[in-house]
Amino acid sequence: MRDTFQTRTTRDAILDATDSLLARYGYKKMTIDDLAREVGIGKGSVYLHFTSKEEIALSHIDRIIERLKSKLEAIAEKPLPANERLKKMLIERVLYRFDSVQHYTQSLNELLSYLRPKLLERRKRYFEEEAGIFAAVISEGQALSVFAAGNAVDLAQTLITATNALLPYSLSVFELGDRKEVAARTRKTADILIRGLRKD
Repeated sequence: MRDTFQTRTTRDAILDATDSLLARYGYKKMTIDDLAREVGIGKGSVYLHFTSKEEIALSHIDRIIERLKSKLEAIAEKPLPANERLKKMLIERVLYRFDSVQHYTQSLNELLSYLRPKLLERRKRYFEEEAGIFAAVISEGQALSVFAAGNAVDLAQTLITATNALLPYSLSVFELGDRKEVAARTRKTADILIRGLRKD
């Protein structure tokens, strides 16, 4: 049990260091030696947890998404009307990603250019998993006649697709803008989307 905890702690420490070094150096200049030094472990210990720098960066993004999904699930379970939960969830999915990478927006385009093929494969899974969380709330809203009838999964995927344009992985450094602007745009988009789901 202790070994598992130690493994998880070291792995998380490496991913925390990855976040810091991406902000400081960017993906290209970040090295395994830098990561080991930042964590205070030997280079070989990094390779016990990850096979390459690319795997580390992708695992860092995976961790962001896992944490986001936990936040979305927590909102989905709140005792609020379905339309309010959906709006909060849409805003959270955009702003959480923004907050997770805004401190290294200078190197965001570089990171994406190096990881794009593998990241695109993962993004499909990320979006499907997020859609599943949204679909459960849409189904609830349909059962209560808040939302019009329709395939909840299809509707959830539409919400995901519509808000993807606001994500930092879709926008350039200049298009991101500041958090207040991103939040305002996301709220407006969420209002329009949820209005489209409402039962007349």
